[in-house]
Amino acid sequence: MKRIAVLTSGGDAPGMNAAIRAVVRKGVHHGLEVLGVYRGYSGLIQGDFVPFQLGSVGDIIHRGGTILYSARCEAFKTEEGQQKAVEQLKKHGVDGLVVIGGDGSFRGAQKLTAHGFPTVGVPATIDNDIPGTDFTIGFDTAINTVIDAIDKIRDTATSHERTYIIEVMGRDAGDIALWAGLADGAESIIIPEAPFDWDEIVERLNRSNRRGKKHSFIIVAEGVSDGATVAEEIKRRTGLETRVTVLGHIQRGGSPTAMDRVLASRMGAKAVELLLEGKKDQMVAIQKGDIVGIPFDEAFRMKHQPDLSLYDLAGILAI
Repeated sequence: MKRIAVLTSGGDAPGMNAAIRAVVRKGVHHGLEVLGVYRGYSGLIQGDFVPFQLGSVGDIIHRGGTILYSARCEAFKTEEGQQKAVEQLKKHGVDGLVVIGGDGSFRGAQKLTAHGFPTVGVPATIDNDIPGTDFTIGFDTAINTVIDAIDKIRDTATSHERTYIIEVMGRDAGDIALWAGLADGAESIIIPEAPFDWDEIVERLNRSNRRGKKHSFIIVAEGVSDGATVAEEIKRRTGLETRVTVLGHIQRGGSPTAMDRVLASRMGAKAVELLLEGKKDQMVAIQKGDIVGIPFDEAFRMKHQPDLSLYDLAGILAI
């Protein structure tokens, strides 16, 4: 293996640039040429490649987003599009590809492997919903962004003695809501993976009011409901004045935390190692602190499940 390429695909996540940096510098360390592919699979089909040197990835480890950009590509979902991508890789003399992204990006990577092209995935998504890895790049930064926002909202909530409903991202996964809710002492956390009871939610709010608490928070994951619907139900059942904050894409931006920078650096370097070892059709994962490679098929057979012991703990501590 003499030349590799790296692309980012799907939703951006803080730490993607740190992963790109790691792929490039680890590759150069081992004597490889490294190409960057702009705009994900769309750029792959169009041949939008650029040679990367050590300096090409200087001063990016702290930056959010992705310097390689990202784009949707319907053409890549077709057999013809995949063939064009492989042809471009071969045309540019690429021997292996690192794909940094989420579940959809990995399924695209597996298609390339099915066409005989060695591909390794690096999990990067704020949703933390990739099976087989304890954490994904961008998740830690996202929950810290949510916590920072809630801490600011808390000042207003206390001043006006209101109940706030905070809607967070996560698609069909409740990890962001769960971790942020536990970290910020929310009265209730509503996630897709656990049943919730309106009577219990109302009782917690009433209990807080009885002991003189000046504000309350309910964190809701977008995959189970929306903040406005929850607010309406709370007001109907309690008469409490509620306000809704939808944090939206603010959760995807910002400078990555130290945790995400280190994780991205370790994962990006491991991806290069896997390619050099002749591995393909694998994703990098962190499992109990170790950075490992696991087959895509193995990951796809798993079902993502958040740590529900944290959900139980949050309920206990919100007493």
